[in-house]
Formats: sequence, structure tokens, C-alpha cells
Amino acid sequence: MRRWRRWASDPMRGGVLGDEGSASLEFVTAGLILLLPLVYLVLTMAAIQGAALATEGAARQAVRVFVQAETPAEAEAQARRAVEFALADYGLRGSDARVAVRCTPRPSDCLTRRGRVTVTVGVSVPLPLVPPALTVHVPLAVPLEGSAAGQVSRFWGVR
Repeated sequence: MRRWRRWASDPMRGGVLGDEGSASLEFVTAGLILLLPLVYLVLTMAAIQGAALATEGAARQAVRVFVQAETPAEAEAQARRAVEFALADYGLRGSDARVAVRCTPRPSDCLTRRGRVTVTVGVSVPLPLVPPALTVHVPLAVPLEGSAAGQVSRFWGVR
């Protein structure tokens, strides 16, 4: 046993000196190098998924209130309010959202009987933990859109 210890501690024979206790340091270093990007990926995907659910829900709610409104001006205002409210539930600012309303068969008159209304809501989701100063040269946000369609009641206007 004494020979082994002497051979293992001799650097000329391939022994290692001073390698005791570094496994935990290597484990922590390698763990951080591998774990931090994984945690950031999870945070980013959670933010994007939340925004995707928010845009879909906002578009669906906006088209519901749009087709039940009395006048086109009231429909626009109620749809915008529904979008802002739905996005606020997910922590997004509704004032930054892009809302587009498309009507068929007559684009000039959205609230016709059996008319089809499509509402598209778009937002840009900033990447988490990125300071705003970095977005000057490269846009560090993910654009998302959600759309929903609804039909105006065949009894619309009969009251």
C-alpha cells in the first residue's frame, strides 16, 4: 500500500498532485453552464406561450362583443376594450396591441345579418431579462398574432 501511495503522488510517474476536492467545483461549474441556458429557454417559451394564449383569447372575446354590438362605432369600442382587458389578464399592455377587423361579404358594413367578422390581434413579446438598451439595433421581441371569426346573428337588427 505504501508503494501505491508513493507512486500515485509522484508527478513523474503519472500521479496527480492537488486534484483532491475539485469534483464538486467541476460539478457546480458544469451544472451552471448547462443549467442557465435551459432555465432561460424555459422562461422564454413560457412568455411566448402566455402571449400566444393571450392573443387568441383576446381575439375570441373581441369578435364575440363585436357581433353583439348595436352600432359599428360601439362594436369597435367594445372590441378594443375587450382586447385590452384580455391582454391585461396576461400581463401585456393592451395599448400596444394591433387590432384589425375584417368583414365579409360587405367590408363597408360589418354588422349585416349573417355577416362574418374576423378580428386579428397582434402583439410583440419582449424576450425576458433583456434590457431595453439592446433593442436599438436588433429587435429582441417575438411578434405574435391571434385571430378569431364570428358570425353576426341572423336576427340582428330585429328588436
